[in-house]
Amino acid sequence: MKLWVNDIINKIDQTVTLAGWVANRRDHGKLIFIDLRDRSGVCQVVFGPWSGEEMYTKAQTLRSEWVIQISGLIKQRPENMINKEITTGTVEVEPKELTILSEAKTPPFPLEGDG
Repeated sequence: MKLWVNDIINKIDQTVTLAGWVANRRDHGKLIFIDLRDRSGVCQVVFGPWSGEEMYTKAQTLRSEWVIQISGLIKQRPENMINKEITTGTVEVEPKELTILSEAKTPPFPLEGDG
């Protein structure tokens, strides 16, 4: 089922497909966090050892503003990990498939914010 990012909050324990831009990538050693952005909002995608070596290696290459498609399981975030700053802050995506649709050069300035 292909959805907009903000539609996932009511899809816990369901597999969905999302597409959008990599807004941010954070590498914490064994965990890689991607903020996936589309026209509706932002959600967190978490890659780890459970993702499989091939997908984890591909996730390491992701950069800002690359366009990707993710199919994965929507999981409830632990209470202490909820992000109240975003609509999807109570959930995260555990990816099962990652497709890089388009690579992009890093923009010369941040796209978020007022400039």
